[in-house]
Amino acid sequence: MSRITALAEQVAASMGMQVVLAEIKGGGRSVVRVYIDKPGGISLDDCEHFSRRFSVLLDVEDCIPFSYVLEVSSPGLDRPLVREEDFIRFAGKRARLRMRQPVDGQRNFRGRLLGASHGSVRLEVAPGKEVELALSQVERANLVAEI
Repeated sequence: MSRITALAEQVAASMGMQVVLAEIKGGGRSVVRVYIDKPGGISLDDCEHFSRRFSVLLDVEDCIPFSYVLEVSSPGLDRPLVREEDFIRFAGKRARLRMRQPVDGQRNFRGRLLGASHGSVRLEVAPGKEVELALSQVERANLVAEI
């Protein structure tokens, strides 16, 4: 997966974009899913151009030894949070985190992001109640749309 992510980041950088997340989902037919972003947001045309360039590079590099479908999209309202910088950038926003192992008997957390530093993220889970969670133990994190 790291090779696929590196290739996606290479294409994104050449187009003034950033890879938010690249993942492979199994099932009946494997899906290679890449979320891209750039200042000002991503358009459908951006996704199409990235998809064409990335698809060609994947074929040339031949780093996926099985049949797959490539999906490219913007991060959306429920944007994945992956890097420490993501948790800092979206401080003040609501988020949902799932931990690899329970923390105080709990694996799922929802609340307002308070920031991140030194490998930990702070989350206000109730008024006046904060938790600090190790980023290395976060299995998945997403923004929660506030409508």
